[in-house]
Amino acid sequence: MAAVSDLPGARRLVVKVGSSLLVRADGAANREWLEALAADLARLRARGQQVLVVSSGAVAIGRRRLGLKRRTLTLPEKQAAAAAGQSALMRAWEEALEPHGLVAAQVLLTRDDTEVRRRWLNARATVETLLGLGVVPVVNENDTVVTEEIRYGDNDRLAARVAQMIGADVLVLLSDVDGLYTADPRRDPDARHLPRISALTQEIEAMAGGANATAGVGTGGMATKLAAARIAQSAGCATVITLGDRPAPLLAVETGERATVVEASTTPAAAYKAWIAGSLAPAGTLWVDAGAAKALLTGKSLLAAGVRRAEGRFDKGDAVLVVGEDGSEIGRGVVRYDSGDAARICGLKSDAIEAELGYTSGPLIHADDLALTPARVARPA
Repeated sequence: MAAVSDLPGARRLVVKVGSSLLVRADGAANREWLEALAADLARLRARGQQVLVVSSGAVAIGRRRLGLKRRTLTLPEKQAAAAAGQSALMRAWEEALEPHGLVAAQVLLTRDDTEVRRRWLNARATVETLLGLGVVPVVNENDTVVTEEIRYGDNDRLAARVAQMIGADVLVLLSDVDGLYTADPRRDPDARHLPRISALTQEIEAMAGGANATAGVGTGGMATKLAAARIAQSAGCATVITLGDRPAPLLAVETGERATVVEASTTPAAAYKAWIAGSLAPAGTLWVDAGAAKALLTGKSLLAAGVRRAEGRFDKGDAVLVVGEDGSEIGRGVVRYDSGDAARICGLKSDAIEAELGYTSGPLIHADDLALTPARVARPA
């Protein structure tokens, strides 16, 4: 399970950047700081790590561009500011990353994209493809279209949900303080820094207090960061909370500068498989032949060629049972086709699927999306 000392070994990281770091007091992007952070991110990419950024700042930058001076904006004004600021925000990221040979890709999400299974599957596929191409996805909430009822509420939570979605090893929350203290260190000189947290108890969460009242922009605080850490922890992702207001905050953590680590409670893969096995109600059943059953037990994906028939009504992204010829359960998985299309491609080889459907989404169930039943894991065929 990843920790501060494990940052160099993490396969995949999500780095959340707040408005207070990225936007200056006058409402312009803090390009000098952003350029330094881009160099820090490029260092991680150069050693083969995949990095995704969750970036606030669109509303704060858009306020300035639109001349909205009131501290409290109406929802339509926030949406207008987001629309005006998002392009400027992405331009700042592109200009910071480009000198390092890195391509930035804008990804705008709403809460449904990480909460509704089908949309979650589509969003994950897009981000996975971008990461595989060596791109740095820059994620933000789609503030232009969301309403208060369907908002994440803060980008700390968005970052945690994204880390969960892509199976990240480490979530880094760049803050205006260098971690969690027993009290607010700006008010209590006796506050003690907590370098490591294994369990997010009520006592620990009480130390976080409310939102950061001293921040000029942004809505987050230590309480939202611990709430995000709880989401990440359950997904097998460690969370690092550290001071962002320095040129190379990730390098600083690696070299021993102060930070708080909230340990993961499991691994990302194990957490995801447990979610599939225990949290999703199966909407249908796929019956597989003996060859497919044997392949699944060795960690392979479920190909259409090995499926005899599909039962039930399910959509892409739903959970389904996978059973053998004798009706015994082999596992449960997230299916990549709806029931109608699944029935049409049963028994087909992979290279024949596109001709039949007009598209292909790969295997019926990818190995990463399949949780084998405990008995099958214990007694592999």
